[in-house]
Amino acid sequence: MSDFDDQQKQWLQGFVSGIEARKAADRLNGRSTTGSTGTPAGPDALQRAAQNRAVAAGGKLVAEEKAKRERHPLDRWDELVDRAEAGQFPRGADVLLTKYHGLFYVAPAQDSYMCRLRIPNGILNAWQMKGLADAADTFGGGYADVTTRANLQVREIPARHGVDFLLAVQDLGLTARGSGADNIRNITGSPTAGIDPQELHDTRPLCRAMHHYILNHREMYGLPRKFNIAFDGSGRVPVLEDTNDIGFVAAEVRGGEGFEPGVYFRLQLGGITGHLDFAFDTEVLLKPGECVKVAGAVVRAFAAHGDRTNRQKARLKYVIDRMGRDTFLAEVEKEYGAKLRRANGADVAPRTLAGKHGHIGVHRQKQKGFNYLGIVLPVGRMTSDQMRGIAEISKRFGSGTIRLTVWQNLLISDVADRDVGVCVAAIAALGLGVEASAIRRGLVACTGNAGCKFAASNTKGHALRLADFLEARLRVDTPINIHLTGCHHSCAQHYVGDIGLIAVKVERGEETVEGYNVFIGGGAAAVAEQAMAREYASGVAFDELPPLLEKLLAAYLAHRRAATESFHEFCRRHDVAALHTLADQAPARALVA
Repeated sequence: MSDFDDQQKQWLQGFVSGIEARKAADRLNGRSTTGSTGTPAGPDALQRAAQNRAVAAGGKLVAEEKAKRERHPLDRWDELVDRAEAGQFPRGADVLLTKYHGLFYVAPAQDSYMCRLRIPNGILNAWQMKGLADAADTFGGGYADVTTRANLQVREIPARHGVDFLLAVQDLGLTARGSGADNIRNITGSPTAGIDPQELHDTRPLCRAMHHYILNHREMYGLPRKFNIAFDGSGRVPVLEDTNDIGFVAAEVRGGEGFEPGVYFRLQLGGITGHLDFAFDTEVLLKPGECVKVAGAVVRAFAAHGDRTNRQKARLKYVIDRMGRDTFLAEVEKEYGAKLRRANGADVAPRTLAGKHGHIGVHRQKQKGFNYLGIVLPVGRMTSDQMRGIAEISKRFGSGTIRLTVWQNLLISDVADRDVGVCVAAIAALGLGVEASAIRRGLVACTGNAGCKFAASNTKGHALRLADFLEARLRVDTPINIHLTGCHHSCAQHYVGDIGLIAVKVERGEETVEGYNVFIGGGAAAVAEQAMAREYASGVAFDELPPLLEKLLAAYLAHRRAATESFHEFCRRHDVAALHTLADQAPARALVA
């Protein structure tokens, strides 16, 4: 150290001593930064330890786990850049791994990428919407779809522009990191958060905190399968939290032994309606400030105990089924570092119900003199021009805030009373509107075979044709939700629709045509209709589907107990055979508009 002066020598000695002290502390605590003990170390230790246990128990890692183990997908950025420069799409296992960066190669449906974003609570600004419209024009197909996770995805991105689109997204202060594959998907929350007269809690800070917790905790990207988290603040618009792996539901606690009055969140776990399970209430009550860390503990328990040898049994539901609810909660508490507060003894007020179609129309905010406008989007799709128009309207007549919903539409908030009329007119000039029939207000459809290789039918196209047919023949005057999903992944959640349609191939003579299995009577807890839909008909070719549903809806309108009886209630008080009998008796075009 002869080349250093005394002050430099003193600093360097202290610096080296600090390093040695940290190494000694690591050894005393059983940690190793080098992994020389054989125990997985580093940011991916949780994933590797789970994989090791699976193999030690005699299991065989699935191909996807082997690929993730070889090198973490988030460490493959240079490969994305190289492929873009070569104008090449990923092949084999790289298709899955590229989804960690938000790019989905969707061939053979489309020989292009789809990019799905992360938009916490589904809320973005006008300038971000405009920027996405420009990026969709420059690098994609010139349109975007609102998803059933209050998110946006852009399609028809060529191989050479995949990275360009990701960079454009990041330039807007957004990200696509971890939006697909075995990751936590977009964090959903109440779309009317902060403006809803009936809400118990503003979910925006929670969704934002959860979003950044995921982005800044590498172990959140070491899961065996996809994972969904939702926060419901008890507002007017349903979030479908009971369909998520973790659902947080705001609850008013009025008191009780050991409970301070205030707003808590019920913790629900294990929802996956495509596998016929709603999230169950754990009887745990959390203060808002506890939710994010508890969610992190749940995810780590899932990562540690999820199945790495069978992807069909790798979701959280199956971990809980295998371990038992109490045992899994004990693992969560171990990860959290404390016991979770049980609801025993709490005086919890009944849940305030949402409006089934509260996402459409003009609604007053809790801020006096202001309104939010729910815009109908045809099965979630917007052109880039419409995106720019919505951005301009929200900036000119609102606060520049755009709120996406799980119902594949969006809200413009903070519109003054005096500006509602001109705002509605401007929306109409875009070819959109704030009003629609009861059938079209609750129409939900996944991408379908026009853009997804798994889908068995053109769900978006069929949804619009179905709505045209039914609107011309029936006056349905109560809210009804019709969900069309293209495959068993159930992205459109057909089991929770009043009418749920899952695509199938139907044999007709020597040819095969697109069709659907039909389910009825599903619903969600937020509107007091939680139920899995029952099968009503199977293997119905699409050209036979509209008349079949016309007769069923005509039977409902003719035989409901009162004008206020919902289609859900009507279906639940009849068995399927009785419903068929009533539908067969209904004359075609019974109630012509």
